[in-house]
Amino acid sequence: MSEPAQEVWFLTGSQGLYGEQTLRQVADQSRAIAERLGAHAATPVKVVPTPVLTDAAAITRAITEANAAPHCVGLIAWMHTFSPAKMWIAGLDLLRKPLLHLHTQANVELPWSTIDMDFMNLNQAAHGDREFGYVQARLGVARKTVAGHVCDPAVARRVHTWMRAALARDAVGRLKVARFGDNMRDVAVTEGDKVEAQLRFGVSVNTYGVNDLVAAVDEIGDRAVTVLADEYEETYRMGEGLGRGGERHDALRYAARVELGLRAFLTAGGFDAFTTNFEDLGGLRQLPGLAVQRLMADGYGFGGEGDWKTAVLLRALKVAGRGAAGGSSFMEDYTYHLVPGSELILGAHMLEVCPSIAAHRPSCEIHPLGIGGREDPVRLVFDAHAGPAVVVGLADMGDRFRLVANRIDVVQPPHPLPRLPVARAVWRPAPDLRTSTEAWLTAGGPHHTVLSTAVGTEELSDFADMLRTELLLIDETTQLRQFAKEIRWNQAYYRLAGGL
Repeated sequence: MSEPAQEVWFLTGSQGLYGEQTLRQVADQSRAIAERLGAHAATPVKVVPTPVLTDAAAITRAITEANAAPHCVGLIAWMHTFSPAKMWIAGLDLLRKPLLHLHTQANVELPWSTIDMDFMNLNQAAHGDREFGYVQARLGVARKTVAGHVCDPAVARRVHTWMRAALARDAVGRLKVARFGDNMRDVAVTEGDKVEAQLRFGVSVNTYGVNDLVAAVDEIGDRAVTVLADEYEETYRMGEGLGRGGERHDALRYAARVELGLRAFLTAGGFDAFTTNFEDLGGLRQLPGLAVQRLMADGYGFGGEGDWKTAVLLRALKVAGRGAAGGSSFMEDYTYHLVPGSELILGAHMLEVCPSIAAHRPSCEIHPLGIGGREDPVRLVFDAHAGPAVVVGLADMGDRFRLVANRIDVVQPPHPLPRLPVARAVWRPAPDLRTSTEAWLTAGGPHHTVLSTAVGTEELSDFADMLRTELLLIDETTQLRQFAKEIRWNQAYYRLAGGL
């Protein structure tokens, strides 16, 4: 999947009061700060310094240009000296891109023995950023505020986290989702208001007949199928009978044909996310398993049983986690290990768990599937890599969307699972299983989630703020009584805020 070259624009505020010499110093130091941010190995986008802004017309023009620039995913603003904030009102009122207020300064240490009024006039961020902070609060501008020098790794990490969230926000804003069939019959949580999703998030969700996909699958030539089947044999440990010459090799070839047809359909339509439904397979001979897993590994969003909201969320976290260690996958809480003191959650799905979270080289296998009424499907089987992670779900609450997230620790299964031939993850939720599950159920969190070892709760918080969407976080500090109060407060806040 090709991505456009994306940028964050670095805006610096000042005014003409201090003279041209001071403004030249402001411009030089602004470029130095922007370049330092952009040169960091963990910076996920290009940081572009812009000319110093000294009046309302220039500020409004810069923000208007940023709104219209498809490659600009967000703005970083720094008031280097003192920028009277009434100059920013018109521009901030028009702002449609994510904003980070960087409260920094050019120097780390004060040169105590040489400080004079020229130095004080030049280095006024402690003064100017408070003026800027006030007007942002007065206007209700959604933003993240980060304080400290950019040489501090903690400061750089928080800026980079915001950049990743801004990339996810940009991806969702231009996302197209293809639903092959409708959602699973009689299921509530996979329903949702697609018009509201397009209004709030920018995502376009539309349904296509499964046999439209079948037509694309049937058009794939045998030579291309052979090449991809050979790639499977080189990449994965092959299950019995699936390799070339094996009695089940035709099933592997059909899985390859489905992957190629699905890729062709998504590419032709400009789709970066999709859903399937085992209740509506049309002329497909297998429920797509291996194809879905490999497309997720390449960055596509996916939701099972027509769950377009989870497909959107997975695509967002795939973009946010690009280049980071770990991965993100479609997931479902299946069952519990309820031994006191050793409680665990076993998550999986029928077939569709992304190998980006695999702890080892996956095994490519074929087994019967008790639902769907089709031939035995091919899938990748593995355990998820152990380590800290987050599971997050997106639910439609009727008057708003709600994100629910839980900090977890993925662990290796305490025992082998020889009779469970699907990809799976086992985790210990924070603060404990009882509190976690009771809080999740109280929040109305969905059973389909995204499990990510590449993205953390700060990225999720920044992403939610950019979308102006509720986020309920279950972590080590969660107490059920306080959590229930937070839900009630949020109900009042989001209803009132919706009218503003």
